[in-house]
Amino acid sequence: MSPLMMLRRIGFYAVIAVLMAFFAVPMLWLASAPFDSKPGLGLRWPDWTLDNVKTTFEHPYALTSLWNSLVICVVATAITATFAALAAYALSRVRIPGRDLMLYVLLLLSSVVTGTAAMVPIFVMMFQLGLINSQFGTALVIAGGMLPAAIFILKDFVDSVPRSYEESARVFGASPFQVLTHVVLPVARPGIATILVWAFVNAWGNFLLPFLLIREVGKQPGAVLLRTLQDEGGSANLTVIPVFSLLYSIPVVVLYVLVNKRYGFRFHGGIKS
Repeated sequence: MSPLMMLRRIGFYAVIAVLMAFFAVPMLWLASAPFDSKPGLGLRWPDWTLDNVKTTFEHPYALTSLWNSLVICVVATAITATFAALAAYALSRVRIPGRDLMLYVLLLLSSVVTGTAAMVPIFVMMFQLGLINSQFGTALVIAGGMLPAAIFILKDFVDSVPRSYEESARVFGASPFQVLTHVVLPVARPGIATILVWAFVNAWGNFLLPFLLIREVGKQPGAVLLRTLQDEGGSANLTVIPVFSLLYSIPVVVLYVLVNKRYGFRFHGGIKS
């Protein structure tokens, strides 16, 4: 091996090591700081204790906010997956003039007109509907923002389902709804799993919409409560934040492990190969 190639290989491995450290250090802090008697912003070997966990559990809103996050995410994910499946099936099977253009326009508008850009009209609309401080209303807005992209993603999976499956079901008298629920969606399970994970993760980490639409602390999700975890001096409460951050990350990790175990995230259209 020439010296130049050796230097290139050493440089490549050095860059990989730096990138791995960049992602590994926060994970190591998240695993160690919750059990350190004197947690800080730096990474060090912890002085093991469970007092931080006890303090976090005694916080009046910590566990409640995690439950609120779960409620909002489950509702938003269910709405997104349900309406995306219905719309994707309709757009895949019904020949509508300008269908593909409409899909791309919807996706483009959902990317350009983000929740931040449309926050004032959204807030006014929710106020007029009486849905301020409503977890269902917040989940509805979050689902509405995710729906165009979800339809766009799921339609590719539905397109790959052979029409002969549906024709066979219709021969035996299946209704269109039965064809969708008993034939198309079971075959497109990887696509549904993709939408469920994607929607749940996006809703779980959403901060701006719950921050503006939910004013009562007892109804706010964990993403909003995290910014209020301060001590008496107004500084970040490093006794509660590490434990709360660890608890906050568990649902997403568990969801990833379950779906990865079932599908491995190896998706090939509507049919897993």
